[in-house]
Amino acid sequence: MESKKKTAIIVGGSSGIGLETCLRLVNRGWNVVNISRTPCKNAKVVNALADVSKDGELEKAISEACQKHYVVALIYSAGFSMAAPIEYAKEQDYKYLFEVNYFGALRAVQAVIPAFKQKGGRIVLVGSLGGDLPISFDSFYSSSKAALEMFCRAAYSELKPYGIKVTGLLPGGTATAFTFKRKVYASEENHAYSGKVNRAVAALANMEQGGMSPSAVAEIIYNVLITDKPPVIRTCGAKNTVFRLFTRIMPEKFTLRINDRMYNQ
Repeated sequence: MESKKKTAIIVGGSSGIGLETCLRLVNRGWNVVNISRTPCKNAKVVNALADVSKDGELEKAISEACQKHYVVALIYSAGFSMAAPIEYAKEQDYKYLFEVNYFGALRAVQAVIPAFKQKGGRIVLVGSLGGDLPISFDSFYSSSKAALEMFCRAAYSELKPYGIKVTGLLPGGTATAFTFKRKVYASEENHAYSGKVNRAVAALANMEQGGMSPSAVAEIIYNVLITDKPPVIRTCGAKNTVFRLFTRIMPEKFTLRINDRMYNQ
């Protein structure tokens, strides 16, 4: 092990929320290892190139980081989104989405547990409010984030006896390049759904780009890492917290009607 300087592994730290979290931590004295397909350009960040969707690459990178550094935190911020009607969605696309959004997070947690069981540790998995309220024509993203949220709850209880504290972070719309990296099916692939898909994508983009800054979300992640008693689930921002509470106490049909008005006009 190179040093006892506290280290955070950030999966997906080359852009968006992950990048801002890298910057936040290195500026506050942390050592940061970024694991992603493309490197983080900050000179203070250690990069380990890996594709989270490919078996073995992520686990190897995490294992090596834990051997070289004093790793006390894991932040999983990798994500993929696709806009397509359920009827015509391609298996290879939605399987890849789940590999990145859910199974990658699962493998990252599995890989870090042996090191954390020896000394404790913090795990933050970046989910989405979209896991609570479905997004029309982005249903696979919503499904993967709902699965990730439930996984966080189970992992919190299962790993707590070992001093491993797990938090699921739920940002709402966040103004990052993630909006423009979304895989959007072409009109001919969407068939009769084409107009609705285009309107849903535009509404989702407006919501994201008008939302929180990634630096604000990164600050919340930092606070989760340093607090003594981190929450199981942490919503980002007062507005999103109120909205999530509202959707959980109102009748299901009412919240789905809101969803229709937002994304399924």
